[in-house]
Amino acid sequence: QVQLVESGGGLVQAGGSLRLSCAASGSIFSINAMGWYRQAPGKQRELVAGITSGSSTNYADSVKGRFTISRDNAKNTVSLQMNSLKPEDTAVYYCKMYLRAGVGSTRVYWGQGTQVTVSS
Repeated sequence: QVQLVESGGGLVQAGGSLRLSCAASGSIFSINAMGWYRQAPGKQRELVAGITSGSSTNYADSVKGRFTISRDNAKNTVSLQMNSLKPEDTAVYYCKMYLRAGVGSTRVYWGQGTQVTVSS
């Protein structure tokens, strides 16, 4: 019954900014690590940014200094602030959470994906 819903994608010019958010809903017992991935056509899905339950973060080298990941545990959300966007950032972005639903065990949940297109 758990569902992850993403929002904030769209079309933006190079150098612009977007903020993605992902909210989990349903019978959530706990959420551990969260992250954002992206996949461009013909490319492997790659980790963009991750954040642990202790709020430690890690970023792909290509986005360091430009993107910031954050979480709001009270709202069961993870966000990705994207600044100084480049055409190479164009991809479908997916959020990912390791969470325990109800009385079940911890497993991976994925959002549906949101398109980010950066024009030059």
